Amino acid sequence: MLSPGLTVEGLRAAVESGEVDEVVLALPDLAGRLQGTRLAARHFLDEVVHRGFGACTYLLTTDVDMAVTARSAELDPEGTGFGDMVLAPDLATLRPLPWDPGTVLVLADALHPDGTPVTVAPRQALRAQVEALAGHGLVPFAGVELEFRVFAQSYAQAAAAGWRDLTPGTRGGVDYALVGLEGMAALTRRLRREMSAAGLRLESARGECAPGQYEIVFRYDEALAAADAAAFYRTGAKQIAAAEGMALTFMPKFDRHEGNSCHLHVSLRGADGAAVLAGDGRYGESELMRRVLAGQLASLRELTLLFAPTVNAYKRLRPGAFAPTQVAWGPDNRLAALRLVGSGASLRLEHRVPGGDADPHLALAGVLLAARHGIESDLPLPEPVRGAPEAQAARLPASLGEAADLLEGSEVARKGLGDALVDALVSAARAEVEAHAGEVTDVERARGFERR
Repeated sequence: MLSPGLTVEGLRAAVESGEVDEVVLALPDLAGRLQGTRLAARHFLDEVVHRGFGACTYLLTTDVDMAVTARSAELDPEGTGFGDMVLAPDLATLRPLPWDPGTVLVLADALHPDGTPVTVAPRQALRAQVEALAGHGLVPFAGVELEFRVFAQSYAQAAAAGWRDLTPGTRGGVDYALVGLEGMAALTRRLRREMSAAGLRLESARGECAPGQYEIVFRYDEALAAADAAAFYRTGAKQIAAAEGMALTFMPKFDRHEGNSCHLHVSLRGADGAAVLAGDGRYGESELMRRVLAGQLASLRELTLLFAPTVNAYKRLRPGAFAPTQVAWGPDNRLAALRLVGSGASLRLEHRVPGGDADPHLALAGVLLAARHGIESDLPLPEPVRGAPEAQAARLPASLGEAADLLEGSEVARKGLGDALVDALVSAARAEVEAHAGEVTDVERARGFERR
């Protein structure tokens, strides 16, 4: 059996023994997915490890329907005719796929033909923030908590039913329940065991509030590794569900029940590994933590698109949905957008805005950029809130269109992420808004067909 900590030497030995015959080379895209190609393992080792693999630039411009919507001057598909970029494998990300025997997966970095990084690529966006914080002598760590909903139907059956009247994996809400999970026990057991076999370090797993809702929490890691693991997990979970003849979704708001979140727990350490966010403040925080929190608050509205990239995401960010709607922070306060949690070396920021469809690389890039903004600008920290924020507190954007406008005009985002990525995300968001604008929903028919 392949070791989770797979090295290129270990891969070569597994190929020679016949244990591995394929390598999946995958690129995190702007829609929060892993996209890529299968390669013969020997070809990967003989050629791709050293030279990379050519792929069309349009992979970083498409939406979930593979339509070109994310436009930026960097890739300029109309002007270049969709030329190639180079997918350079990051060998530190090699993982076995326990649910796909004989196969391993490796994540790629997108490079221009001259070897320079493609700045629009989500992995590069996060790496740039990690490197910028290194300039301050800081190393960011993150834990990613993803919730999902499970349904008894397969993906094909769900699509044939128009994604309506699906049977949840449980008969009701199962928040922390130890019984009533039998309808999805086989699937969730596979998820826990096979993700662990792939190298993700499991911490806990439990049912959540909505029918068929579940959460698996993996151990925190350095920020880039944590985002890589989250992207791998989200793709692998869907593949395992399909193999079980079931379906699961991370979409933020599937129905009237509680939505799926992607809470981000973020901390910083010194270059020597020392915890630097704890101190003698009122809540056990250091001055550095106060600056980090201040940066989050100051830029939260204009960076919301990184945490809520779809129309559906804003249906989760509504009053009464147990998700934040206002710009506020509080110590151990789950009703605030930013929660200060833990103590001493475990003191950290929990960012509660991202939904299950947030790209983990871009969302973490946004959190780290905001932290850096607070550190470099020496921003003052507003008072925390207890319970729900006051009505006069600044509101998060209420729609994808509003979030796109705020990101487009954000000096923090343009300086910290670059014009190319900002323009790509804004254009993709506006295309998403336009795609929804012409559609008529079931709710509109129910409210308007007879009663108006």
